[in-house]
Amino acid sequence: MTLVSEHIEPDTRERILVVAERLFREIGYQKTTVGDIAKALRMSPANVYRFFDSKKAIHEGVCRSLMGEVEAAGHVILARPGPAPERLRELLTTIHRMNSERYIGDSKLHEMVEIAMEESWEVCMAHIQTIIETIGGVIAQGVASGEFEAADIPLAAMCTCHALVAYFHPQMIAQSQKKPGPSIDQMIDFILVALAPRGRK
Repeated sequence: MTLVSEHIEPDTRERILVVAERLFREIGYQKTTVGDIAKALRMSPANVYRFFDSKKAIHEGVCRSLMGEVEAAGHVILARPGPAPERLRELLTTIHRMNSERYIGDSKLHEMVEIAMEESWEVCMAHIQTIIETIGGVIAQGVASGEFEAADIPLAAMCTCHALVAYFHPQMIAQSQKKPGPSIDQMIDFILVALAPRGRK
């Protein structure tokens, strides 16, 4: 019986998050209630509260899931063989593309991200740290192969992430869409020059 319970609980948590994300997209985070989520799942609100103690906890779970997909894509690129500069470019453009596709064209999902920035900053910070570490992993591989030069790899990764915050942060992507400025490819070119071994620029 314990084994059955161990399988059912994660499955139910995942179902709650999937339905919650769908409702957040359809009617918005603010308008969605735990009762709405429970009704869509054909269960009682009390049963939903067995798995998540609040609507905020469900919201954080949905955010972690969405952010986790970006992190997973980054880890695939980190693990892939090939020249470090090419993989760093792919990693940075992938983060930008995924955040643009998910949040910019979807006003209700964008609202959810804005609320996460205000109410669940620790979840956002954990995601940012994972992204910085993944960028640092590719830079470290490039340093080891002689393709990059960086005396302080964590600092180089943090500087790279901060340089691209307008291309990673959903709110800033939306705000800067119609404003003049360098393209993401131009910014990545700039970063790759900064990381290139001295004498190879």
